[in-house]
Amino acid sequence: MTTTTKIPQPTALTVHQSSRVLEVGFDDGLTFKIPFEMLRVYSPSAEVQGHGPGQEVLQTGKRDVDIVSMEAVGHYAVQPTFSDGHDTGIFSWDYLYRLGSQQDELWERYLSRLQEAGVDRDAPMKGASSGGGSCGHH
Repeated sequence: MTTTTKIPQPTALTVHQSSRVLEVGFDDGLTFKIPFEMLRVYSPSAEVQGHGPGQEVLQTGKRDVDIVSMEAVGHYAVQPTFSDGHDTGIFSWDYLYRLGSQQDELWERYLSRLQEAGVDRDAPMKGASSGGGSCGHH
């Protein structure tokens, strides 16, 4: 039994600084505009996702975050550096596609998590330090 689910590949990647969105076009014809804030709060890094289910770290104060640089990681991903110093998230093409295609649901989940935690989206991160995270770099 062979599965041949083809992961859409990006055909264009544009960082729009003024509107703070990453525009990603894929070879299936879809194009997504993903806000920097969403990329930051859903970073696939261990610092944000934790080391297992239920260990996610709710991100706040990221509304005005910028992407200051972006590096290619092989032929499968990009690694942005955000203006708050976060630089450990490696965004694979399939992860970017998921963020784009499920943007509305993921954003609603983020807002619900904020409400459940009783914090505002613009609140400073608890325990935030200039180092960017408590778990260190892997």
